[in-house]
Amino acid sequence: MKTKSFNDILRLILPLRKKGKIIVATNGCFDILHVGHIRNLAAAKRMGDILIVGINSDASVKKNKGPARPIVPARERAEMLAALEAIDYVFIFSGKTPFTWIRKLKPDIHVKGGDVVAHPDFLTQKRAIEKVGGRFVILPHITGKSTTRIINKIVGK
Repeated sequence: MKTKSFNDILRLILPLRKKGKIIVATNGCFDILHVGHIRNLAAAKRMGDILIVGINSDASVKKNKGPARPIVPARERAEMLAALEAIDYVFIFSGKTPFTWIRKLKPDIHVKGGDVVAHPDFLTQKRAIEKVGGRFVILPHITGKSTTRIINKIVGK
């Protein structure tokens, strides 16, 4: 099973680090899985050996995206992500930001989609990764592919 608790993931990666494996992490809501997510996750996996994905809890998504979200519950989002070949481990985190678990996981590389540069926490997230010795990688933005765009199309906006 790829969906684990964060503490289980910390224990699992310890021997992998000792073997020199490159740990890549990313995070997000992944509320409605779309091709932009799939492309970014595949690109993230190519950067290292182990890809770990932290997904925002339902309460965290509400804080970040508003009261109408999430559309899909966290456990189901985790299950869908775990079914993807590129992903090695998935966990659900409850914080509004990933900073707490990034400090503990200490990924070699943390990957985000190109839309992150517009996010107010962008520089804080970049510094958090670099502070633990990791590299922050921004993938090119995949124009026109977003959960918000899909929702707007469904509701006729």
